[in-house]
Order: sequence, then structure tokens, then C-alpha cells
Amino acid sequence: MNKIVASVGVVAIGASGLHAAAAAELTQEGAKPWSVSVALRGFYDDNVNAAPNGVSLAHRSTFGFSASPGISLGWQTEQTSISLGYVLAAIYYEHRPVGETSNWDLDHTFNLSLDHSFSERYRANVRDSFVVGQEPDTLRAGNVFSSFQRVPGNNIRNFGSVTFDATLTPLFGLEAGFANAWYDYKDTGSAPDGSTPPSLAGLLNRLENTFHLDGRWQWRPETTLVLGYQFSEISYTENEVINGSINGPVSGPGGQLVYSNSRDNRSQYGYIGVDHTFRPDLTGSLRAGGRYNDYYNDTTSQNEPSPYVMASARYTYMTESYVEAGVTYDRSATDLFSVNSSNGSITTDAQSVSAWANWSHRIIPKVYGNLMAQLQNSTYNGGALENEADMYYLLGLSLEYRFSPNFSASVGYNYDRLDSSSVINSTQLANTGAQRSFDRNRVYLGVTATY
Repeated sequence: MNKIVASVGVVAIGASGLHAAAAAELTQEGAKPWSVSVALRGFYDDNVNAAPNGVSLAHRSTFGFSASPGISLGWQTEQTSISLGYVLAAIYYEHRPVGETSNWDLDHTFNLSLDHSFSERYRANVRDSFVVGQEPDTLRAGNVFSSFQRVPGNNIRNFGSVTFDATLTPLFGLEAGFANAWYDYKDTGSAPDGSTPPSLAGLLNRLENTFHLDGRWQWRPETTLVLGYQFSEISYTENEVINGSINGPVSGPGGQLVYSNSRDNRSQYGYIGVDHTFRPDLTGSLRAGGRYNDYYNDTTSQNEPSPYVMASARYTYMTESYVEAGVTYDRSATDLFSVNSSNGSITTDAQSVSAWANWSHRIIPKVYGNLMAQLQNSTYNGGALENEADMYYLLGLSLEYRFSPNFSASVGYNYDRLDSSSVINSTQLANTGAQRSFDRNRVYLGVTATY
């Protein structure tokens, strides 16, 4: 199951990420056990704050440039392979984004990968990705967005996983794994008496711990059937009042203040799945089932089951050219919060469906094109937002010319759009009362050198 999560996340993280794409270019493996690289880019962003269409004061365009040096290391033996990577993105904005104290941002990306075969039957892998940044696409661990706006400050996201595979018989095996995601947003400071809107930290700072166990049956040489169980626990860590507003707290259950940990929850999943190789250049995976959710700190929540789906496919149709796509349907954290005044229920999370596609094509020997797209629909659970939905669209286009294996130039365009009837209710752009729908266009031009 985690294998699908990893493949989905890698594609999705690049879907709208101008600077995340630069980071990916810097971590390509070479023949040496190490490599160093630098990417230089100029860009234009017509809505750097991802500000709502009705908030003219925050609707700011800017030119800028970035310098992204990186280093990667790799070792491989007969049984073990290790890779490490780090990229620093120094980004300069001609017009400073809202909430920043400087025209410069310093983003950091660390990656670790370890694979070890104890024997032909037992294998393990460790993965970790640590990011300090501001853009929503770099601050997510999978392919679902919890927040759509750029967030000022040195926000942190870490995602790590450990997976163990055991082949018990020629036809049957087990996969066990543990994953941890940590989110730490720097937008803090809601008032303890509920006299200010909630901060993004109060709404989204959290720890997610997930354990899964899959039974795998090699039904046919090209087909593996899966029966799996997953346990997930999400703990919100900021301990802030989240039902506050500029007019005082919106009445929570029993008229009380509502804190971040009211959205703590435990979930149990059951699912079946299949991994199938249709032919050497076409593979696909599917997991489908349900989950039962327990919001144990919320007395108004109805603990109920919900569906769960995760699917992906990849088609390599010629050398250095492929298409891959996927879809997920699951519950997810959200930066929106509300209280239903009639029954006291609160917004706990969102039911999100996210579909993505990535097309990479070698146009001529030295020219490469890439098209990435994602669509996310989030329907909110509980509170005054019950059954309201947001639609988020991403599109990324890029062309790369490789002068040599060590030097290339690229040009690209990214488009983000959010259609929402919800009102901003966090301190990030507080006191506006505006709907948070926005459009954002970004273009860039740059070069990358590696050694």
C-alpha cells in the first residue's frame, strides 16, 4: 500500500510547484556516488499570496529569481543501497509576499532512501522527506491538499516510512509498514478567549501515525492480489482555540471554546486490492475498501464509515516517454473550520477525491516536454460547512532542452485555481470576510548544471 502512496506523491508534489520542480531536477542520479548541481531561474508570479479574488490589498504580483544548489550521495552493495539528497532554494521576490519580513525565502529539502535485502525472502526499506517551505504543494506528504494558499514563514513537513516485505511461500507474502507525518505551520497566535480567527497552526499542526499490514497472494505471474488492514491516528498538536472570530467565539458544543485537539481521530481501514502487469510497459494498482472513523474528543461527531479508494497506472510507450495517472478517495485534514449553531457540530475534516496525471515525452533527442494536471474536490464534514465543497485545479507545462548530460535549460508555466464558496477564517488573511476562490499564474525560465 505504501508503494502506491509513494508513487502518487512524487508526481503530485510537482503538479503546481515551481520551486519543487527545480528541486527534482537537482536530484538525478549519475554514475558517480555523488553529484552536485545548481539551478538558476527567473520567474513571474501574478498572485504570489494565492489571495482570494475579492481581497485586492493582498493580490500582489511579482518578478523574482531563485538559486538552488544541491548535493546527492549514493552507495550500493550487493544487498544494500542508500541515497541522500539536499537542495537549498534561495528565492528572491521583487515585491515581498504578505506576512514575510524579508524579500528572500530559504527553502530546504532533505531526502533519505535505504533499501536492504536480508535474504531473497526478506527485504526492508526506509524513506524520509523533510521540507521547510511556504508553497502548499511542497508542504503535503501525499497527493491531497489540506490548504491551498501560500503560507509565509519556515513551515515544516516531514514524512517518514519503514516497510518490511516477507515472502513466506512462493505464492504468499506479507508487507508490514509504519509511516509518520509531521506538520508544523508558523502561522500561530489565536487569542485564548476566542476573540480572533483561528491560526493555520491551530487548524493544521498535527502528527499522523499509520500502521498497515497487507497479505499478498501471487495469483498469476503478472497478478498479485492484496488483502489489507490499516490503523491511523491523527493528533492535532497546537492546543489553540479554533472556533474564534473577530466578534468572539462562534458557539461550540455546549457553548464552550473548541480547541485544536477536538479534531483528533483514529481510523481503521479494511481493503482489497490488485497489482497487475498488463504488459512490460503497462502496470496498474488498485486498493478499495472502507474506513471507520472515531473522533473521540468531539461529543457531537457521528463516528461513521466512509469509502476508501486508491489507484494508479503507468504506461511507458517509448524511450524516456511515459504517462502515469491516479486517483484517491479518502478523508483528509482541512484548514477550514465552522460550528453548526443548531446542533453544535464542528467541521472535522473533508472527504476528498483527487485525480492526477503526468505525461513526460521526449519530443526530439534533446528536447523534452512535460504536462502535469490535478483535480481535487473536497466536501466538508460537520459544522456549518456540512456538505459544502471546494474544487481545486492545477496545471503545469514545461519544456527542457538538454545541451549535454550535465547542462540544460527549461521554460515552464503553472496555473492554480480554487473555486470555493467558503469564507477565509484563519489569521493568515483575517478580517476580510472574503470567499477564498483565487487564480494564480506562474511562468519561469532557467538553467541547470550538474557535475
